[in-house]
Parts: sequence; structure tokens; C-alpha cells
Amino acid sequence: MSSSQCFENPPSLSSTCGAGSVEELAGLKTYVTGRSDSKRALLFIADAFGYEAPKLRKLADKVASAGFLVVVPDFYYGDPVIDVSHPNFDVEAWLKLHSPDKGYEDAKPVIAALKSKGVSAIGAAGFCWGGMVLVKLAGTEDIQAAVILHPGRMTEDEIKAVKIPTAILGAENDHIFSAAELKKLGEIMSAKTEIESYVKIFPGVRHGWSVRYNDDDESAIKSAEEAQGDMLNWFSKHVK
Repeated sequence: MSSSQCFENPPSLSSTCGAGSVEELAGLKTYVTGRSDSKRALLFIADAFGYEAPKLRKLADKVASAGFLVVVPDFYYGDPVIDVSHPNFDVEAWLKLHSPDKGYEDAKPVIAALKSKGVSAIGAAGFCWGGMVLVKLAGTEDIQAAVILHPGRMTEDEIKAVKIPTAILGAENDHIFSAAELKKLGEIMSAKTEIESYVKIFPGVRHGWSVRYNDDDESAIKSAEEAQGDMLNWFSKHVK
């Protein structure tokens, strides 16, 4: 996820935005929204800007209104990407400290904590860096469904290992994954006839469009809302 597109349109982070609240879950600060007694939960795994991004929290609130408990943990432990233009920022050092492998390990106790609260079905959405974490989770049966949006780098072996219904929503203009590369991943998944999967490429958008769109661009908003709707439909179908 070292492409410059990963850091375009950075959000203005806010610790107080959103209709939910920040709680501790499995030792992580977590934005929690939706019905606390819901048996269906969704785990959102943020891009490099982390769990205080207003549009990500807005999306969590929107999805929660469909009856889900939605949790957005701070997998970066208070160290999201804030200013990539700062001369002291080293993306490779940041990625070494916050590797997708570590994110995967941190996600497992979050899932266990949700189940201990009585949740019986869990889906997960991963954005960019979060997609690299989520593809690893999708290779287990700890969750019931996955939606990967404008993913960071994933391998064909990771896609071959997917065991749960998985959708990949990609951008036509993406420096990390071209449309052709994403379609190839879709072909690999579709060969696994025992699970439902699909890849959808959104025309005219760039990496990150689903949660980092420009508020004054009607076309960008429409594309983001379409992707968000596709995500919610996937979870409504597979997380029961």
C-alpha cells in the first residue's frame, strides 16, 4: 500500500465524530455504533488514516442503522498516518511497525470479544491496508463474510485460501491493483464454487474513493454511495 494514492484526500481526523462512542474492545480503543444487543456484527478495518476518519465513522453509522453492531478498532494504537508530506515520515518504517500480519493477529481477539458478547454472525470490511488484513481473515472461518474495498497488495495464494463469501470492490484507476489484476483475482475466487464471490470495478474512480471522496464532487459521492450500498447488500445476505 505504498502507492501515493493510498494517501490522497487525507481526512481531518476527529476523536469525537460520529453517532457512536469510543470503547475498549479486546484491549483496543474502538469506535462502536449500532445496537449493542445485535446478534450480527461488522468489523471495519480502516485504511492508513485510522478509526478517527469522519467518513469511515459516518459509513459505520449508516450500516449500523440496518441493524448491525459495527466496531472500528484502532489497529494503529494511536499512530495513524497523519501527514505524509512531513519530512520525517517514513512509510516503510510505518508499515513495518503496523504490518498487516500484526493487524490480523490483533483482529482475532476482537472477533472473540464480539462472540463473547453473544454475537453469532460477523462480517468484515477492509479498506486499503484493512483489505490486506481482511484477506488473511477470509482464509479462516472466524467470520462469515468479507468485503475488500480498494485493497492494498494481496497475493494470489491469499485469494486461493479464501474460505468465506468475499466481494472485492476496486477502482478503475488504481496504482496498486489494476482493473485487469483485480479481475484475475476474481477469476481465482470464482473457481471456488463452494463459496460466493465477485469483483466489481468502479469506473472513473481512484484508489480510496469509497471513504475519501470529495464532498463537492457529485459523481464521486455517487460512486462512493454505490460501493457502500453494495457492501451493505453483501453483508445483509451473508451475515445472518
